[in-house]
Amino acid sequence: MTVTETLLSPKQRWTIVALLSASIAINLLDRQVLSVLASELRSQFHWTNAQYGYIAVAFNLGMMLGQIPAGALMDRAGTRIGLTIIFVSWTVIGALHALAGPGTAIETVARALLTWIPGLHTLAAGLAGFLLLRFLMGLSECGNYTAGIKALAGLFSAESRGRAGGFFNAGAQFGSVVAPPIVVFLASRFGWRWGFLIPAVAGLIWLPIWLRAFPDKETMTAIAIKPAANAPVSGSAEIPLTRLIRNRKVLGLFLIRVFSGPITTFYWTWLPLYLRTGRGMSFLAIGLFASIPNLIGMAGNVAGGLLTDRVVRVSGSVDRGRKVAFTCAFGLGALSMTMPWVSNDYLAVVLMGLALFGNQWVAATYIGTVGDVVPQQLAGRVNGIAGFGDNGAALLAVLYTGVVVDKYGWTPVFIGVGALPFLAMLSVFFVLRRIEPASFPVVRRA
Repeated sequence: MTVTETLLSPKQRWTIVALLSASIAINLLDRQVLSVLASELRSQFHWTNAQYGYIAVAFNLGMMLGQIPAGALMDRAGTRIGLTIIFVSWTVIGALHALAGPGTAIETVARALLTWIPGLHTLAAGLAGFLLLRFLMGLSECGNYTAGIKALAGLFSAESRGRAGGFFNAGAQFGSVVAPPIVVFLASRFGWRWGFLIPAVAGLIWLPIWLRAFPDKETMTAIAIKPAANAPVSGSAEIPLTRLIRNRKVLGLFLIRVFSGPITTFYWTWLPLYLRTGRGMSFLAIGLFASIPNLIGMAGNVAGGLLTDRVVRVSGSVDRGRKVAFTCAFGLGALSMTMPWVSNDYLAVVLMGLALFGNQWVAATYIGTVGDVVPQQLAGRVNGIAGFGDNGAALLAVLYTGVVVDKYGWTPVFIGVGALPFLAMLSVFFVLRRIEPASFPVVRRA
């Protein structure tokens, strides 16, 4: 039994997992409001698919630029305070979406701040305000995933970290599952503005429970599970960012996120609009069918995490177990490319769910792998680097998705999404290679 498992009871550790899962569920609920309302806002404000894509790009730009600073915040301030800061920030920004739109103060301020963007004055009404808010939303939300990975790296051993990571990341899918029916109900009953406001305010219930349950930085540093001997512990904070970036195993983690992260982002951003414009479903039908793929994906986090831990235990090798799990998960993730040839809507929804199941299994295995490769004192910055790549790739994918759909339809988009898991698998086997603690040689000064 590890020191952490001695000082923190199983109930305490799994309570923290539950709170981390709830935080990312709230994160995704707040984030998904816009995508659920996309077809209605596009109709009301006369946005094109490409213009909606610009809003999604603004969000991903914020996510990308905030990753490394958020990772540094988690490593320096600790998970307890760091997650509190970003949680309050995105909640306020999410609520402000309810005050956006043509002729509002937010639109006026946004246009004044964004005058440097060429052609802004020709954009559709209300677009500038949403561009600014989504950028700020991405900037504030990006540290949630990093906070969870950092916490789990110190709380769980390699043999149980996949399961914990799966339960944590399942919160993201749960948020995307409940978002469509909740937001459709609020928007249909009270108007679209309440779809933004009520979920944001309701999420604040989580905050005092979190502050009471999670240890402070000093306590967490003292009780965290210690990595293998060749991974740095003391002095970890002094390892410069450039050395982390140059490390081969950190690069491997970076590339896994680059090629797998945009898949989930694609479904979160475009699934409701695809069901409406690509499959001809009604707005009310989206409230049901947009939840099903994410519900199946949520199962991928939990089942995938359990399967990964079991394979690791049975094989007796963290390296072999993680690679078997990655390979199976990538195979399922590639099912996205079947969409252009599936005419039955029910089958299409199930296949998209299986693709998300695979990609969330990848996420659960990745969360466990971060703790295998680096200690929790470095996990914030390392995952910030990987998150920068994830959201940079997602930004480009979202930007070009709107343009490609307007010009060529959905077929090339789904083929591209289905090809990404194969690139992620190559990153595991040829860049990350053996899954073991990264070595950071001491640089001797003359």
